[in-house]
Amino acid sequence: MVAEIIEKHEKAFGESPAFVVRAPGRVNIIGEHTDYNDGFVLPMAIDRFVWISVSPLDGSMVRLYSSDFDSWGSFDFNALEKGNVRWLEYVKGVAHVFMEAGYGLRGWQGVISGNIPVGAGLSSSAALELAAARAFAYVSGVPWDPMEAARLCQQAENRWVGVNCGIMDQLISAAGVERHALLIDTRSLEFTPAPLPEGSSIVVLDTSTRRGLAGSEYNLRRAQCEAAAEFFGVKSLRDVELDRFLALQSEMDEVLMKRARHVITENERVLRAAEAMRKGDKAELGRLMNESHRSLREDFQVSSRELDAIVECARQELLCFGARMTGAGFGGCAVALVEESSVAGFAENVSRCYTQATGLKAGIYPCRASGGASVVWQA
Repeated sequence: MVAEIIEKHEKAFGESPAFVVRAPGRVNIIGEHTDYNDGFVLPMAIDRFVWISVSPLDGSMVRLYSSDFDSWGSFDFNALEKGNVRWLEYVKGVAHVFMEAGYGLRGWQGVISGNIPVGAGLSSSAALELAAARAFAYVSGVPWDPMEAARLCQQAENRWVGVNCGIMDQLISAAGVERHALLIDTRSLEFTPAPLPEGSSIVVLDTSTRRGLAGSEYNLRRAQCEAAAEFFGVKSLRDVELDRFLALQSEMDEVLMKRARHVITENERVLRAAEAMRKGDKAELGRLMNESHRSLREDFQVSSRELDAIVECARQELLCFGARMTGAGFGGCAVALVEESSVAGFAENVSRCYTQATGLKAGIYPCRASGGASVVWQA
């Protein structure tokens, strides 16, 4: 891909780039709807990326060509204004928060290209933000700090783009570790690498449906979790121990009880999953993923017919240890833990099973755990 983007850069600007950066997308292995409850998540940076080629410019102009959208855009970071070219707004947002944080920036021109499916819940937007941050930092001589970059890119998405996301997507794209997922405490932002079990592969299963209800339902779930935390008299559901929940659950509104039960037990599952990964226990990790899907379907009620179908198709395969929906829900992707040697047959069988069950064509993406945002080539 590096040679390809260099060629595109030369065609677009008549010169070779000075360097190329890339940032990965991500899949969350387990830990859904726990992040905004101050809980634990276990995402993995994947080997699908956004790349940006960069040539420095004097002054404060940034000129960009998106090869994926066949679209040009430019802006002056000393006179930023919001526009309506969606992909460009993410880059503007990064420039805005870097300058607001006091970093001096330098102009540049470049080509953006990627292979992360847009809208599939694999964080293509966070990857674009982190690739832009890596480009701005390197061309401007700003020291690279993955945690600071993740924090700034979250601000760019919250305050410039207008999406009220947590920091998980940006943090895993910034700080991913090869062959590992990251156990992230979303309260303290401490993270610990957790190794993928030897001989296993993570496979993303795209239902080819998108999250039409996720916006309103996501906000409703957040409000329900806040109401449940208020019932227990705590800041967030992270602070409710399972024994206390079990003692008081009969006194709760049934819907709030289900929402709380998912979050509290999901946090437990994430911690047990990280321990299973450290022990190389594929069967236990898969079992916990299966439990997570059941909880998301029955207690948090954010699955869909298509997600349930693709998860069931995956679980029918002998060398699939477990599968679950991943992301906000109501569409998008599931994730499966599969014996590495059986991935090709697994993908073929699941694709056929899913089409028979739904009439839709699945996207099947075997993934390796990738490192975080980095400079991958320089002249």
